[in-house]
Amino acid sequence: MMMNSIFNENLEKYADANEYDRIHENFLVDLPLILEWAPEKGPIIELACGTGRLTIPLAEQGHEMIGVDIHGGMLERAKAKANDKNLTVQWLLQDCTQLSLKPSSKFMFMSGNSFQHFLTNEVQDALFQSVHRQLEDEGIFIFDTRNPIMDELSKMDDYEEHFKHSNGMQVSEYHKETYYPMTQILQCETERRFFKGTNLESIEKDKISLRYVFPLEMRRLINVHGFRILHEYGDWNKSPLTPKSPQMVYVCQKK
Repeated sequence: MMMNSIFNENLEKYADANEYDRIHENFLVDLPLILEWAPEKGPIIELACGTGRLTIPLAEQGHEMIGVDIHGGMLERAKAKANDKNLTVQWLLQDCTQLSLKPSSKFMFMSGNSFQHFLTNEVQDALFQSVHRQLEDEGIFIFDTRNPIMDELSKMDDYEEHFKHSNGMQVSEYHKETYYPMTQILQCETERRFFKGTNLESIEKDKISLRYVFPLEMRRLINVHGFRILHEYGDWNKSPLTPKSPQMVYVCQKK
């Protein structure tokens, strides 16, 4: 119950599944590495699958796919997209820290920096334990998270963006990001102003908390929860992990 509360109180950013999809659906830099490890047979499980950004392309290539997410609205959008393409995908509304899936799988993955939603040590532990239970022996788990670059995180970041929303209105979006080093959490606040012509029609606000993990911390987490690291990258293009890498990408195998 406590874990569900942590997630449910941090989902404001995903209230508009159509707009989320518009922004993210064409981002596929992570797909080649996922495909490289995807087994030819057996179900592939995507955790925090969202609107099916990766689940659907993998299904289009003939893979048996299971998409898991805690947000019902995102899954409904994913289902509609899969139906439009006449694809059979199993979509499941579940908490990734309490997976209950049949059958088990040789391959699971979680992309889009979703690991940052696991905000406490206890919840991170529960995720790894849940994945370990679900994977077959020597199964593969691939995931990513943003690399904590302290020069950037130590400064409060205020910026704005302007774009056309999926509802047709022009939007001015104002962002404020503050990092709290004691919890390793970045608090992101957004104010979104909708315009018809020059007339302000409405204002929306949302916030999201994102946890950062340091490389040595991550290596320990992976090892103590029954995995070995096969590869550690600084991005999805397999660049070496350095202090300035934008991401940490891990290919892990169940011991």
